[in-house]
Amino acid sequence: MGNYFSNITDTFSSLLSGMRLTFKHLKDARNSHKPTNVLSPDYFLQDKGIVTLSYPFETIPVPDNGRYRLHNEIDDCIVCDKCAVICPVDCIAIETIKSSEAIGETSDGSIKRLWAPTFDIDMAKCCFCGLCTTVCPTECLTMTKVYDFSELDIRHMNYHFTNLTPELAEDKKKLYDQFVKEKEELKRQQAEAKAKALENTEIENTTVKTKEVKTAAENSDSPAPKMPYKPAFKPVIKKIEP
Repeated sequence: MGNYFSNITDTFSSLLSGMRLTFKHLKDARNSHKPTNVLSPDYFLQDKGIVTLSYPFETIPVPDNGRYRLHNEIDDCIVCDKCAVICPVDCIAIETIKSSEAIGETSDGSIKRLWAPTFDIDMAKCCFCGLCTTVCPTECLTMTKVYDFSELDIRHMNYHFTNLTPELAEDKKKLYDQFVKEKEELKRQQAEAKAKALENTEIENTTVKTKEVKTAAENSDSPAPKMPYKPAFKPVIKKIEP
C-alpha cells in the first residue's frame, strides 16, 4: 500500500518539475526582447527566449549540398538511361525517340541525338540514395535542397521533366519512322543497282572472250595439229606344247 501512494507522489513531483521548467521558458520568452531571425548567426546560440520558427515564413537554413528532391535539367540531358537502370527502386521512367540528326548540344559540349517524350521521377518511391546523380555523364540530374514537397495526393509527387508535348512527340516519332523507311529504300535500290552492274560486267567479259577466241581462230595460218593415233595393242598368245 505504501508503494502505491509513493508512486503517486513521485508522479506528481515529476509533473510539477516539468511544468516548472515549461513556465520558466514561457516567462523568459515573454520577457525577452524581439525574436531573433533564423538567418542570424546567433540564432542557434540563444538558450532562452522565442525560438519557435514561424513556418513556412521562417525555415531553418539548408546546405546547398543537401540531398532532397531530384531535379533534371532536361536541356542538358542526353537521355542515356543510366539513371533509370541504376535506380534500386525504379522511381525513374524514361522513353526515348531517335532523331535522324543531332538535335543540339549540352552545356558541356555533348551531342544530343535522342528526344525524351517521357522523363518522370516519382519522389514517393525515391530512397534518396543519390546513385542516379553519380552515374549521370552530363551532371544534369541533381539532388536539390528542397525538402518540403509534401502533397495531399501521392500522385502529385510524380514530377515530369520532358520538354515535348504529346503531339510534338508523335510528330518526332513519325519523322524518324519516315527517315528509316527512306534509308531502307535507298539501300535496296543501291543493292539492285550493284547486282545489275555486276551482271552487265559478267556479260561484257563473256562477250569479249568469245570475240577473242574467234579472232584468234580466224587469224591462224596453219590448221591446228592433230594428235597422232596410238597403235592398237595386239596381245601375243603363247602356245603351250604338250
